[in-house]
Amino acid sequence: MSGPKHGPAFFHKALHGTGGLSRREMLLGSAQGFGALALSSLLAQRGFGETPDTQPRVDHGLHHPARATSVIFLYMDGGPSQVDTFDPKPRLDRENGQPIGMDVPRTQFDNVGNVLASPWKFRNYGESGLPVSDLFPHVGTCADDLCVVRSMTSKFPEHTFANYLLHTGHGLQGRPSMGSWITYGLGSIGENLPGYVVLNGGLVPPGGLDNFGSGFLPAAYQGSLFRAGEQAVANAQAIESGENQQRRKLELLKRLEAQSDLHLDRQVEAAIENYELAFRMQAAVPELLEISGESAATRELYGLDAEYEHTRTYARQCLLARRLVERGVRFIELTCPSTGTDRWDQHDKLKEDHEKNARAVDQPIAGLLKDLKSRGLLETTLVLWAGEFGRTPMAQGTNGRDHNPHGFSIWMAGGGVRAGSVFGATDEYGYYAIDGKMTVYDLHATIMHLLGVDHTRLTARFSGRDMRLTDVHGEVISELLA
Repeated sequence: MSGPKHGPAFFHKALHGTGGLSRREMLLGSAQGFGALALSSLLAQRGFGETPDTQPRVDHGLHHPARATSVIFLYMDGGPSQVDTFDPKPRLDRENGQPIGMDVPRTQFDNVGNVLASPWKFRNYGESGLPVSDLFPHVGTCADDLCVVRSMTSKFPEHTFANYLLHTGHGLQGRPSMGSWITYGLGSIGENLPGYVVLNGGLVPPGGLDNFGSGFLPAAYQGSLFRAGEQAVANAQAIESGENQQRRKLELLKRLEAQSDLHLDRQVEAAIENYELAFRMQAAVPELLEISGESAATRELYGLDAEYEHTRTYARQCLLARRLVERGVRFIELTCPSTGTDRWDQHDKLKEDHEKNARAVDQPIAGLLKDLKSRGLLETTLVLWAGEFGRTPMAQGTNGRDHNPHGFSIWMAGGGVRAGSVFGATDEYGYYAIDGKMTVYDLHATIMHLLGVDHTRLTARFSGRDMRLTDVHGEVISELLA
């Protein structure tokens, strides 16, 4: 195959922006047209494409005054048991070991045992008197900052579908995640870090990275996966010999873009934006990870030097979450460390394995809440603690609990929620939400409201209709607002 041949004058025009050389000419003319082929491959692989159907709508941005500017999502992978954490049920103690005295639906594993009392006692904390299980003695000291929802529900009893629903508002993969929608609507506050960061503690939830994906939104809004260790981002190191060479490459891309008549303009613009962000991150990420300057009191507060290695892992994640908020990151999600259990999914060994998980996250979460509050950041940072569903009040086997999407507990703190409060209720066994039933759509609508966004107006055109995180559902739960 032969193609156009170009001498030094051709590349002089490209590098110095003279003579009206377009990007189409550059890509089709260089290396016998393989530049254009390579670009097409790059765009297809990375998904940088931005189509007219997914352009920001005219009503993006704040729709009303915001109470929160950032969200920290403490995702409890696997489904913690509500009756063992934030929803005490005395009837379980009275009827421990007896058949449950109500009709129950078929559970995920269809193994319905007798009533199982909680292995932990509940204590009342703070001026609010909020009851918290002995699983979370550190979080209990923050009770007056918590807004506990005891009537959360999900549509799915399976992990993967429930994870997609919680993260994306839809039970199937391929939809934009909550973090993607929020950054799509509000943009990023900072310039040198992504607007949506996932801190991977060691466990990626069932459903995989699609929980953090941008779906049909531009790829710039997908979650950026950071590790909590010394090297947070893979392949973030420069391959060029120096910063000057990187800058020259970026300047060349900008000049080519300005002269372009290539039909993939928006795709190329998105790619260039990502390259520029990656360039800025090379300086921002090492500074983010440098925590040696944190005080001894801060290290102790979070548990950075705790005896239990998984506490240390989650403590670093929580500290990084605070530092990310300080640097303007809009949405941060933390996944759980791998404690050697099946996440919070205790179908057996409930006491042993819930305690391992709680030991890992309890002190760091309390440290995060107290640190945010002391710095004046909790007022504008919404902290969400939630799993994809809860667990049954009767045993699976003899010492475990099955999945329960019908009524479970989550909590929020800061960011304009009603502190030291409880919303909703489950029945006497803790199985069904019977008062203030709240859906995932309601949760998403309320979070967006706190961020200053009307969930019905934040849309993207896709497949012939205006899509939104809450689909055609969702109500703001005003009782949760301060």
